[in-house]
Amino acid sequence: MNKNVKKVVLAYSGGLDTSIILKWLQTTYGAEVVTFTADLGQGEELEPARKKAQLLGIKDENIFIEDLREEFVRDYVFPMFRANAVYEGQYLLGTSIARPLIAKKQIEIAEKVDADAVSHGATGKGNDQVRFELGYYALKPDITIIAPWREWDLRSREQLIAFAEQHQIPIAKDKRGEAPFSVDANLLHASSEGKVLEDPAQEVPDYVYSRTVDPEAAPNQPTYITIDFEKGDAVAIDGMKMSPATLLAKLNELGRANGIGRLDLVENRFVGMKSRGMYETPGGTILLVAHRGIEQITLDRGAAHLKDELMPKYAELIYNGFWFSPEREMLQAAIDQSQRYVTGQVRLKLYKGNVILVGRDSEYSLYDQDLVTFEEGAVAYDHRDAAGFIKLNALRLRTLGQRRKKLGL
Repeated sequence: MNKNVKKVVLAYSGGLDTSIILKWLQTTYGAEVVTFTADLGQGEELEPARKKAQLLGIKDENIFIEDLREEFVRDYVFPMFRANAVYEGQYLLGTSIARPLIAKKQIEIAEKVDADAVSHGATGKGNDQVRFELGYYALKPDITIIAPWREWDLRSREQLIAFAEQHQIPIAKDKRGEAPFSVDANLLHASSEGKVLEDPAQEVPDYVYSRTVDPEAAPNQPTYITIDFEKGDAVAIDGMKMSPATLLAKLNELGRANGIGRLDLVENRFVGMKSRGMYETPGGTILLVAHRGIEQITLDRGAAHLKDELMPKYAELIYNGFWFSPEREMLQAAIDQSQRYVTGQVRLKLYKGNVILVGRDSEYSLYDQDLVTFEEGAVAYDHRDAAGFIKLNALRLRTLGQRRKKLGL
C-alpha cells in the first residue's frame, strides 16, 4: 500500500461497490478521488453516477463522464471483428474488448489532472483486474495502481453494506441482500455470472436474460436484412448508411427481436480457474456471420486460411488483456491488410435464434461461376490437369506405402 498517493482516478460506475471503493480510497489513503464513468452503451442513465459522486464529496471538476460509444465500436469492436475473433470457439469477447478503452481513458484523465494513481473495482479472482492493469502499465509504466479487492478486509456483502451505512452511502433496497448474479454490459454484449449461475449443470433461469427474447417466443416469420461492408467493416443495413455505434445498436435490436446471440459457456479464465457465464451478443452474432460471409467471396484461400490460424491467438491476446501489446498490433496489421477488398453486401435471414447467410455479392468477388460450373464451357480449367496435380500430391504417400509394403508393416 503506497500511502504517498495524493490523487487517484477511479473507474466509477455509481453502483454500490465502486461507491464503497470511492469512500475507502478517501478514508484509507486520504487521497483526492477523481471519478471516471464511461458510456459504452450499457443502456443505463449515467447522470445518477454524477449525483452519487457529488453526494460523496467529489468536486464537479473531478467528475468525468464520457460518451465513448462511437470510439468503442470504431476503434475496438470493428478491428476485432475484422479478425472474426472468438475465444475458445464461442465467446465473442464483449467484456474483454471494453477494458483497454476504459484503461486508456483513465490514464488520459490521470495525466490531465496530474493524478499519481488509478483504481478499479475488479475482484481478485477475475480476468478484469489483469486487463485493466496491463493496460495501465502499457500506457503509463510508472503509474501506481490501487486494487481495493486485493487490499481491504471487507470480505462479505454484509461487511460492505455495514461500511456503506457507516459512511452514509445510499444503498438500493435490492442491494441489501445477496445479488442473484452480477452483470456487465456494453453496446456489444451483456454478461451474467455468479450465484444462480455457478452450477454449470443447471439451466440458466429465464429472468437472467435481458437482451434477447426467448428464441421459442421469437416471430414465426423470418426477418431478412442486408449488411454492406467496406474494407471489412459494416457500414450500412438495408442500404442505410450508419455510424459504427448506430449500426451495432440496430443489429442489437434485430437480434433481440429474433432471439439471437445467447451463449451459456464454461470458460478458462486467464487467472487459472474455470468460470460459467451467460452471454448475450445479439448484434455481434449477426455481424460475425455477415463478415465471414463477405470474406467467403473476397478473400483468397491462402489469406483466409492464415487468418483462421491466427485468430485463436489474436482472440486469446484480447481475452488475456494484451490489447496494447506489440504482438496484438502485429496481428492487427496483418488482419487489416487482408481486408482491403472485403467490400460488398451480404443477405441474411434471422429466425428464432439463428442467423442464416442466404446471399453475398461483391465487385471484388473471386467467385467465378464459369469456372466452377458443371456445365461445359469453362476454358480456364482443363479436367485432365487434375491427374498430374493428384499424382504430385500423392508422391510422398505412395512412397510411404511402398515402404510399408516392403517391410511388411
